[in-house]
Amino acid sequence: MDNPKYKRILLKLSGEAFRNDSEPIGYQSLVMLAEEIESVYKLGVEVAIVVGGGNVIRGITSSSLSIDRATADYMGMLATVINALALQARLEAMGIPTRVQTSIEMRQVAELYIRRRAIRHLEKGRIVIFGGGTGNPFFSTDTAAALRAAEIGAEVMIKGTKVDGIYDSDPLKNPNAIKYTEVKYMDILSKELKVMDATAVSLCMENKIPIIVFNISEPGNLKRVLYGNEIGTIVKG
Repeated sequence: MDNPKYKRILLKLSGEAFRNDSEPIGYQSLVMLAEEIESVYKLGVEVAIVVGGGNVIRGITSSSLSIDRATADYMGMLATVINALALQARLEAMGIPTRVQTSIEMRQVAELYIRRRAIRHLEKGRIVIFGGGTGNPFFSTDTAAALRAAEIGAEVMIKGTKVDGIYDSDPLKNPNAIKYTEVKYMDILSKELKVMDATAVSLCMENKIPIIVFNISEPGNLKRVLYGNEIGTIVKG
């Protein structure tokens, strides 16, 4: 096969990708994610990953427990570290070197995020997993992914979900929802398409980082995306 289209990628994994029906982190889900990542790592692609934490606790919804929004968001950030450590453990069990970096200092658990160190890890062939979001409340992990993608010079931001792209409405609720194969950044903002928050889209638009949204639960899809196959939806200017 030809060489992959992208050399350095930022993969955004939602917390829901780790979940199965009965557990917040399911063994089969974790194995599937690790195998997808392994398939592109073996191609020589430099892989950085930002994980969400919605399978453990979602910060913005925790505010319904009479917890103030900032505290709820910090709880959500800690949940992303749980997922980052789980993914690291699985990848290293497969012989893949990794580093977890967090935006909130926790030295006994992971490295503190340092941009130049993260880039050096990638250059040395290690997968870097970013936990803790941006380290600030009121920002989503999608925004963290866009920020890290810009900081490390990723060629593309790839968002793995349980839906096979971007639709004009929720395809799980509307069987007649129309799927986009390509859409512009401004269309995401103007049409208020629920794929990621406006801050994340604006960051990618400003830094000219294309976004690909695809279904990561379909085996082999991540590899197909890297070879430029028409998988999911691409967002660009």
